[in-house]
Amino acid sequence: ELFRRIGKIADAEDKLDEFISSPALYHYRNKMEYSFSAVVYDREKDEEYEGFALGFKKRGQWLSVEPMQKDSGLFDKQLEDRMPDIQRFFSEAGHSGWHAKKHSGFCRFLTVKKSFRDDTLLVNLTTSGSEVKRFDKAGFTALMQNILGNRLAGLLHTVNDDPGDRPNTTDGTREILLGKPELIESICGLKFRISPESFFQTNPQSAERLYTKALDYVFEKDLGEKPVVLDLFSGTGTITQLLAQRSQDKTIIGVEIVPEAVEDARSTAALNGLDNLDFYANDVGKFLLENPHYTGKIGTLIMDPPRAGIAPKTLRKVIRLDAERMVYISCNPATQARDMVTLQEQGYQLKKYSLVDQFPHTAHIESVALFEKA
Repeated sequence: ELFRRIGKIADAEDKLDEFISSPALYHYRNKMEYSFSAVVYDREKDEEYEGFALGFKKRGQWLSVEPMQKDSGLFDKQLEDRMPDIQRFFSEAGHSGWHAKKHSGFCRFLTVKKSFRDDTLLVNLTTSGSEVKRFDKAGFTALMQNILGNRLAGLLHTVNDDPGDRPNTTDGTREILLGKPELIESICGLKFRISPESFFQTNPQSAERLYTKALDYVFEKDLGEKPVVLDLFSGTGTITQLLAQRSQDKTIIGVEIVPEAVEDARSTAALNGLDNLDFYANDVGKFLLENPHYTGKIGTLIMDPPRAGIAPKTLRKVIRLDAERMVYISCNPATQARDMVTLQEQGYQLKKYSLVDQFPHTAHIESVALFEKA
């Protein structure tokens, strides 16, 4: 409907290639952030009161937290079924939860990442420094070992005294209480290091299907003689590396504005032994402006922009590259539909597209579309 109404694709239904479902409908997330709070939300009574809670924040606000009593169905059942024990450990020790209005308290966040490849977890407890001297690190470590056993790959304690409501949970002073500060995940045969700081697809099993479809579109035709393949808005370089793996005779260029993501991309490329690629930490529009020599050298390019889509000036620069084919991945089909209008006006026809369910039981959908120059 969006492609027909906004993108002005009259035969949008005919061009739908495939609807790709998530392999798992429950427990599909590889990361979850739980909040501590000194303000407890009682859902049954719809009331808030002073106390201690660990769980999810009340929808639509930032102050109170509803204590987690059991598995949410989103993340790891073994961990979430024991969340009351973690809450009890801190409350019985007399530790305070974070009070967002008063900007005070000790316990702030419990951030957990998961490797589906190894079925292991990396746990990062974020606190302030206010009660750290009496924090029983050994007791907390023993509790987490009891809950997760040998699935606990790493346990970290981060002290962050930023008084803001949304501090970066990885900023501050960090101590490794157990194990290593990273996980290894795999997608389409490639390995990826997952650190507390790194961004990775929330549903890696579904992401693998999305990337497979995008690569199917890329390699549906021979890449031809043009020497370069561009991956714009390349994030942590997953697609860049998958392209490099299958196109040894091409140079694959990834462009991403977030320096930390580019560092992760370079690290994982080295881990996977790939050298026919390069990453640039730059705004896509600025990169294309500074590198006009790529014009006419691109047979195929891939774009995976943020939810806001591609800025009009940047999209015009992309079009001026005169690529023969474009694969456009989007986490917001509405902005993708908007960009389709410009692409069609400039001679790029939508050949087909697929929809991917990355977040089961929500309204969010991702799409991957193939455009070819008329």
